[in-house]
Amino acid sequence: MSPKLPQEHIVFPNEQYVSEQTGEVKLAESRAERDLQDSLAEVFSIIVTLDELERAYLKDAIPETDYTETCDRLLKQYKAILSDEGVAREFVDLETFKNEWDMEVPRATERLRIGLPSTVTAPSHNASSSGNNGTNGTLILEATQDFITFLDALKLGLLAKDQLHPLLSDVIQSVNKVTDRDFDGRGKIVQWLIALNQMKATEEVSEDQARELELDMNSAYQGFKATLA
Repeated sequence: MSPKLPQEHIVFPNEQYVSEQTGEVKLAESRAERDLQDSLAEVFSIIVTLDELERAYLKDAIPETDYTETCDRLLKQYKAILSDEGVAREFVDLETFKNEWDMEVPRATERLRIGLPSTVTAPSHNASSSGNNGTNGTLILEATQDFITFLDALKLGLLAKDQLHPLLSDVIQSVNKVTDRDFDGRGKIVQWLIALNQMKATEEVSEDQARELELDMNSAYQGFKATLA
């Protein structure tokens, strides 16, 4: 169930754009331009909605599961729309777009910078307890496999953002299901997720970055295993 967000906040440019900086009215003149403006209007709406969603979550006005589902969907829609070269070129970057349309959306800005819901980057309050050995054992196995899969990807030379980011997202999500305890290297997982999120889809980490990433993930893996002892 999606959260009910204040509709008065969701106002975005559509058939015509009026730049907050220049006051210039930008009218669509062709089908391609209308499609472009529609896409930018959707991006505008997603950003504003995401900001309201973050505010609602911080005020405990929305269940954690609803927040996670909605936030994840908005982030995917945002990335999907901006994967179009024409839209991305007109968008430029988030700061430029915010300045162009005079947007004050600090919570959405931070969430888009990280690229994952808050419930994913933070340990889960619903992490499996050691009392349920069957369930916990399965979750530990999944987390272990996700670590190994990610490290294997690095060894195989998979260095592009769109190859590594999904695998590292799996690592942090599976780890959070096992334990809500912090451990050595956990912060590095989140830092690398943020770093990868800032890259273009096909952009690759350098060889030096790959070595550092492998060291950090091996350290995080050892830290994770230490919490299970």
